[in-house]
Amino acid sequence: EDDIENILNIHGSSISLVLLSGIQYYTGQLFDMERITILAHNHGCCVGFDLAHAVGNVPVQLHDWGVDFACWCTYKYMNCGPGSIGGCFIHEKHGEGRFIESDSNELYPRLEVPRLSGWWGHRVEDRFLMSSKFIPSKGANGFRVSNAPVLLISCVRASLDIFDEANIYRLREKSILLTYYLEMLLESIVKDQVFIFTPKDSTRRGCQLSLSFNCDVDIILNELKTNGIICDARK
Repeated sequence: EDDIENILNIHGSSISLVLLSGIQYYTGQLFDMERITILAHNHGCCVGFDLAHAVGNVPVQLHDWGVDFACWCTYKYMNCGPGSIGGCFIHEKHGEGRFIESDSNELYPRLEVPRLSGWWGHRVEDRFLMSSKFIPSKGANGFRVSNAPVLLISCVRASLDIFDEANIYRLREKSILLTYYLEMLLESIVKDQVFIFTPKDSTRRGCQLSLSFNCDVDIILNELKTNGIICDARK
């Protein structure tokens, strides 16, 4: 975050949008999203986060942190499988769907917050009247373009029920212990063969450890597969 702060201090007046990942895909670093949001807002920037590797992995409090918007997938830590629907968050300060005042009798009045407008984002009470004027639902619902697949939604609903029961904060506690355990095993058994470049501080990472090996990674992959561990290689 220090590098981000330095960039904002130098170029903040010319930056419109700060868009970062919540957890960095390659290194596994967990960013301090609240701090980044405050820093960016101090320079008049809008702030958004890609939470593909954060949702279902670590607790997030987007509204309380003042994040403007965020998006994520559900097939990873949300357990819904490939092809599952994505999700989005829009802070309530952007979700009212207010129109820009105009003296002209515009057929398509402009919204304060530009968006791709689809009929499924129209307010529920008169959605099926098929009016030529788009009046968005409040919140993230007003940013939907079309109705989502029911079967895919059922996967998300089943996963969320489990998260409600398990509690993301208890999951996070267990995640920290398991990640520490893996880190300990790696450093005690194969320390000379592997380098962990994910932050060691548990508050700076999720449940991921990114590793660098001093040998051909295919040797490692084949050994893991031989022992019944499913993995893929991205080179």
